[in-house]
Amino acid sequence: MKPEVVTIGLGYIGLPTSALIASCGTKVLGVDINQNVVDTINKGEIHIVEADLEHIVSSAVKQGNLKASTKAKSANTYLIVVPTPFKGNHEPDISFVESATKGIIPLMKKGDLYIIESTSPIGTTEKMQKLIYNERPDLEGKIYIAYCPERVLPGNVMHELVYNDRVIGGANEVSTQKAIAFYSKYVKGELYGTNARTAEMCKLVENSSRDVQIAFANELSLICDKADINVWELINLANKHPRVNILQPGCGVGGHCIAVDPYFIVSDYPMESKIIGAAREVNNYKPFWCAEKIQNEKLQFELKYGRKPKTALMGLAFKPNIDDLRESPAKFIIQKVIQNSNNNDYFIVEPNIKSHSIYKLTDYKEAIEKADIIVFLVAHKEFKKINFDPNKVILDFCNLN
Repeated sequence: MKPEVVTIGLGYIGLPTSALIASCGTKVLGVDINQNVVDTINKGEIHIVEADLEHIVSSAVKQGNLKASTKAKSANTYLIVVPTPFKGNHEPDISFVESATKGIIPLMKKGDLYIIESTSPIGTTEKMQKLIYNERPDLEGKIYIAYCPERVLPGNVMHELVYNDRVIGGANEVSTQKAIAFYSKYVKGELYGTNARTAEMCKLVENSSRDVQIAFANELSLICDKADINVWELINLANKHPRVNILQPGCGVGGHCIAVDPYFIVSDYPMESKIIGAAREVNNYKPFWCAEKIQNEKLQFELKYGRKPKTALMGLAFKPNIDDLRESPAKFIIQKVIQNSNNNDYFIVEPNIKSHSIYKLTDYKEAIEKADIIVFLVAHKEFKKINFDPNKVILDFCNLN
């Protein structure tokens, strides 16, 4: 297959993006360093949990419009959809973006379109443009370079890739328009053009804003616990005000966006980002607080009944109804609670994954039946079916009860 589009990275965004483009009849080559991921996709299967994705991938593979490989080929459009993790003290690491870019530079030709979708610190697109032109001076002014961040919700990615508005920032105006023309073939939402730096900042600001709002809710939960006030009732009543919309507190903030993106701003602008930095501190503290509440409840049970309780820890994912454990506060809480403990005292539940490399997973019904203390960390749909036993100790950090 001679691809029209090459996507570098076949993770939670790269694969759905590749599948969407391929489902529209475009020849797509998805590239990933993981051979197992490549083999899985080429069988028409998927390695992640995402609604409607497997059917779309299977169909695109059968039609010959989607293929996966560990090596890129020459195409007309290249999408960089790789992780941007941390290094050092929450400093953004763009080495994956750089490596992916270096891998396709020899393949690029006049008229090609290069787009970064990976969440990136401000100035990344400019750095990659410089990298490309340093290695291929012959391409300067002859290719199109842009940045277009994803803004989708895990669990509803395929719908949102099509219908959400997109912000597209080019290295210059002609690149912006070229990228808009590309996305207009696949996206039904509005496409807003700007420059690359503004588009990079827009992605970071969107998730930082949400992080700050969640931090307010989480901070309220800490205050209400000390004040002996039901935080869920309080927020419900406060939100009756026509101009108040407080979010729901949880056991922290996880995922590849909200728990990560604010640091891209704080790292580069530490003196100016006081509220953003403080919000990160609040949301990072919440899992510690939850772990302490669980430990205290276990101690109270042991003092009352003279034996160690069996504890069900419900949920590992960073949000409901997905299998994504990245930056999951629930996972961190479980690590803190069970460290230096007998694993037989715990039932760890995550209905969206079949197995875990570290934890033995238990079916949620068995865990509920056998546990003395039930801790709800993630509001998975399966947990909402549970009838609460008044004889059990319930710790609900996600407002299930």
